[in-house]
Amino acid sequence: MRFPTDPTLHQTNTMRSTFIFLTSLTLAGAALNATAQGTLPSPDSILIAGDPLPHVLLLGTFHFDYPDLDAHVTAKDERVDVLSPERQQELQELLDVVMRFKPNKLCLETDGNWLMLKYREHQKDGKPMGRNEYYQIGFRVMDRAQLDTVYAVDAGSIVDELYMGKDSLTHRPWLDSLFEGWSYSDDSELSKRYSDWYTAEDKAKNENTLLELFLHMNDDHVLDRGYGAYLTGSFTTGGHRGADINAINWYDRNLRIFRNIQDITTSPDDRILVLFGAGHMGILKQLFDCSPEFNRVRLAELVNE
Repeated sequence: MRFPTDPTLHQTNTMRSTFIFLTSLTLAGAALNATAQGTLPSPDSILIAGDPLPHVLLLGTFHFDYPDLDAHVTAKDERVDVLSPERQQELQELLDVVMRFKPNKLCLETDGNWLMLKYREHQKDGKPMGRNEYYQIGFRVMDRAQLDTVYAVDAGSIVDELYMGKDSLTHRPWLDSLFEGWSYSDDSELSKRYSDWYTAEDKAKNENTLLELFLHMNDDHVLDRGYGAYLTGSFTTGGHRGADINAINWYDRNLRIFRNIQDITTSPDDRILVLFGAGHMGILKQLFDCSPEFNRVRLAELVNE
């Protein structure tokens, strides 16, 4: 005689078999992971080995004096007036957070010694400072940290040298052809979205404090998406033309800036504040994160210290 199957008993057996199978997979995975961890070294265990590293704070900014040299131009009625009493108070709040980093070196987006001469004049006469972030942030950092040197670490790209160098007659026709009609934006849907993003940020700037603005501008994801703009527009046309232009122009310029900062780094105790336009930070962030020579500090980490 055949007895009817008990569905509850069948379900219980099935669940027990599934549990045993999943447990076996978990144990096997744990054993494999333990084996891997035991034999494969962390790169930093060899490349850094616990050595102290210079610290770097990348402080991306908008240009306080609005020189209108970038592809996106902010409407005049939406520009932040950093000289207003309200913004000057907010600037002190921002600087209070930045100074928790305890910088002993300041790198600015300029070249040559002219800014150091300006700082000496500022120390002597104490006249009101100009609108540019060099003065409003840079000089105040110099005063607060009692620094004696401004490191001008900006750089041109190799395009400048090829165009103006001794062999320029050879290179110029090729460069002129390469850059003809070039633009970082076009009529594509993605370029339009970037334009919409920039416009939305311009409108929001006057609704937020300077500290809130700088925390937003220096958020890792915002910086990554900002660099993404250089991968749109003409970058996507003409085969490898966009890749070549980006490599020898914008990417090369930031590689050179990074190299200049390497050159002024002299001690593992260095705490280097890098104040540049936020557009540079997407690349500089990548370079400092990848280099085992530096420890990058984020502005957000300083807020709650």
